[in-house]
Amino acid sequence: MNLDEQRNERIFEDVQVKAELGRYRIRGFSTFQRLVHFDDVVFLPPAFGGATKLDQVSTKTILGTRFARDPMKLETPVYITGMSYGALSKSAKTALAKGAAKAGTASCTGDGGMLPEERGFASIMIYQLNASRYGVSPRDLVQGDAIEVVVGQGAKPATGGLLMGQKVSEIIAEKRDLPAGIDQRSPTRHPEWMGPDDLGIFVEMLREVTDWRVPIQLKIPACRVKDDVKLAAKAGADGVVIDGMQAGTGASSEVLLDHSGIPTLPAIVLAREALEELGLRGKVYLVASGGIRNGVDAAKAIALGADAVAIGQAAIIALNCNRELPGITDFEKEVGVKAGYCTKCHTGKCPVGITTQNPELERRLVVDEASERVANFLNSMTQEMRTITRAFGRRSVQELVPGDLAALNLETSVMARLPIVGAERVFTMDRKSTRRKEAQ
Repeated sequence: MNLDEQRNERIFEDVQVKAELGRYRIRGFSTFQRLVHFDDVVFLPPAFGGATKLDQVSTKTILGTRFARDPMKLETPVYITGMSYGALSKSAKTALAKGAAKAGTASCTGDGGMLPEERGFASIMIYQLNASRYGVSPRDLVQGDAIEVVVGQGAKPATGGLLMGQKVSEIIAEKRDLPAGIDQRSPTRHPEWMGPDDLGIFVEMLREVTDWRVPIQLKIPACRVKDDVKLAAKAGADGVVIDGMQAGTGASSEVLLDHSGIPTLPAIVLAREALEELGLRGKVYLVASGGIRNGVDAAKAIALGADAVAIGQAAIIALNCNRELPGITDFEKEVGVKAGYCTKCHTGKCPVGITTQNPELERRLVVDEASERVANFLNSMTQEMRTITRAFGRRSVQELVPGDLAALNLETSVMARLPIVGAERVFTMDRKSTRRKEAQ
């Protein structure tokens, strides 16, 4: 079957499914759109540069020096992004926190509140505040090593979270103060603020509550990036998390997954430029999130202007997402697709016990083994970042810069402000005349 035939088959199937459902489609995972990605840029190490010894390359990263008394000190510029207890099982949340701690980095609570097991195992815990306030407790909030205020997510910009009724078990319902078995759709707006001025007051309130001890970061979806980053910085945030279109989710409408937001790669560039225009680059830290798959992606994100990256989908895959476990799972029988093609996170039927509240399925995820896989994956990312940095003769991954990269195609050159391979010039677009021009 050629690409046109595959495309037509998807169109027919999409129309037929919606004709049966009578509503838009919901699924987990992330967008399937072909977008500009990190594979579209390459590093150009100098042939005559003096390579540094691998063990001399530092990946230590400090986030939150703008106002916080106790900034986050990470062994590697990669941490586990917020994923809710509800979307994920208790075992999955615990394994992620434990694995992150083994690698010397942070994990984030996500919507739905903080588990005692998370806080117990995590060495650095980012406490997330979503608009829903489900499971949020002031007592838990002050235990966080940082606070993340979620303005939106890359997988569903300008809308709240979704948790289908089949995952709202009695335990989850009690945690979130909701009726069991009923679909949960989080509010879009925070109750304490309606705009950037109110947000500034809210950020200051959080600082008072935490005695100005911990960093406060704002997570925003990658849409109107420059304006939003500037508003976040002016609201007094220590850091900004820019969540690109390739970000994953436990449940979102396909309309938003595939047709809203911009890719992570150009979002990083726009966010960096916004901070530069405010004179706050290096003062307000920038975290890139969405579609980070390995240490090379992370290194490219840092070279483009990020101070760190957050991973979600990759961490879930490290737990065993979409992996057939001989003698335990049967993906085709349990969820109707082969392992490697499952996007049924929203159904609660996860065969490997990650995105489920079914105790029998959850038992398939062994916390100690899963946490070891997460730590191994984070360590492999760190090694890959060190390898790239070493090739440039640098002593820290934070020394990577845009000049170390080149674009493989014209589209990426325009979006990432990078020279295209062979041209040694950056191609930009003149907005007034809409004619392409060359810029040194």
